[in-house]
Amino acid sequence: MELFLNNEVIKPEMLDVKDHSHDVLLKSCLLCNNAVSNGSTQIGDPTEIALLDLFDRYGEKDADYHVEAIRIKELPFDSTRKMMSINSENHLYTKGAVDVILDRCDQILIHDKKRPITEEDIKLIKEQNESFAKEGLRVLGFAYKTMKPKELSLEDENDLTFVGMVAQMDPPRLESKDAVSKCKMAGIKPIMITGDHIITATSIAKEIGIFEDGDICLEGKELETMSDSALDEILPKVSVYARVAPEHKIRIVEAWQKRNEIVAMTGDGVNDAPALKQSDIGVAMGITGTEVSKDAASMILTDDNFSTIVKAVITGRNVYANIKNSITYLLSGNFSAILAVVFTSLALLPTPFMAVHLLFINLITDSLPAIAIGMEKGKDDVLKQKPRKRDDSILNAKTMIKIGYEGLIIFSGVMAAYFIGLQTSDLMASTMAFSTLCLSRLLHGFSSRGNAPFWKLGKNESSIYAFLTGAVLLVLILFIPNMHGLFSIGPITLTQFFIVVGLSLATFVIVQITKVIQYRG
Repeated sequence: MELFLNNEVIKPEMLDVKDHSHDVLLKSCLLCNNAVSNGSTQIGDPTEIALLDLFDRYGEKDADYHVEAIRIKELPFDSTRKMMSINSENHLYTKGAVDVILDRCDQILIHDKKRPITEEDIKLIKEQNESFAKEGLRVLGFAYKTMKPKELSLEDENDLTFVGMVAQMDPPRLESKDAVSKCKMAGIKPIMITGDHIITATSIAKEIGIFEDGDICLEGKELETMSDSALDEILPKVSVYARVAPEHKIRIVEAWQKRNEIVAMTGDGVNDAPALKQSDIGVAMGITGTEVSKDAASMILTDDNFSTIVKAVITGRNVYANIKNSITYLLSGNFSAILAVVFTSLALLPTPFMAVHLLFINLITDSLPAIAIGMEKGKDDVLKQKPRKRDDSILNAKTMIKIGYEGLIIFSGVMAAYFIGLQTSDLMASTMAFSTLCLSRLLHGFSSRGNAPFWKLGKNESSIYAFLTGAVLLVLILFIPNMHGLFSIGPITLTQFFIVVGLSLATFVIVQITKVIQYRG
């Protein structure tokens, strides 16, 4: 932390309450503050907590500065005024953005004396403000004036006396840079929208990887003068917006939505609520967020950590992938069964499946692998996938083609078993077709876990248990004579059973070959 008092930069340890300017600054840090710091208990904005700590360390300890006793009225901070004020028995104290505070000052406090503020003073203050900002420090300006206690109004925030500046480092969380990098890998463009000075905002954005060479940084006042078409032209290049007001945030969100992009917006204040509501995914802060922002949001970060959003993206994409893989598995298997029934019906051949067969398939060979696929562990490589478009269907053309050819492969194995069994009897044709369909689909559960070949998908014990359970039940009904009548199957020989196994494995291998070809492509 660094301070600017009496037109010079000093360290906090150089503060001396005997100097009137130092004393006024410390009082301002205490009174223009809504945080609570009581020993180990600290509640509120980290910046304000740091100001309380500054007063606790260097402020006048003998004076009665109890906040509730001294503060009479508060004009709270808002992102339009970019300042807050309180009045005590004899003074008004103001804290806010340095450039805004300066515009309202006609005097400056140097040590124990007030004097008219000069152009030289203003130039020096602005230069030092920019110097702090280039170091990535967040800077607050402080001013005050003598006034009698009364109801405060916005007009009272004029004719102030400039006291000084407090510049403090608010370092990004260690995981922020990694989170931003992962966002970009995932095809998500992170954008910083802040009330900070443009130099501070750009410095922090560069540090965590949001701002890169060729990017643009816009201030709120520049945004106000731009037409919608001009903004749309540079929108993809703008990665930092500084000194923004609530209406600017809504305009930024709407500009991206006009490009048919899905927009997530984070915020914690009352003024963030309109933009949170306008965005597709409003994300409020669970710890520092106001109730208004939480009500307007569609998601709440309980730990106020940006990296948690990345984890949510990974989880969401994995859940979506599991649902899609389960649907693909179910539809490809059902498609093969439908093809078999349609083919035999058109060819006037005996039906390949009895009603009880279909019941067994739905309860066992459909359900168990589909549930196992739904329990597939998340994979970090989903971040390498591009975001889906707003109007993308879960059953797009590529997925339907995949369902089609995988269904055809299983259908081919089923019909081969059917015709081999038909040489013995109609009942054996049905038995072998049913057995091949069951075993092929149980094996297909491994193939449907992802787009890569099964050996690159990692381990999923649930899929193994699903396969073993289904396979054991199939063997039991095939080789326990008492089950034959119940399931409308005939006594199968070991040779016929191995044919069923061979054909089922063949369908599995062919599906894997298609995956290898696609994976390499």
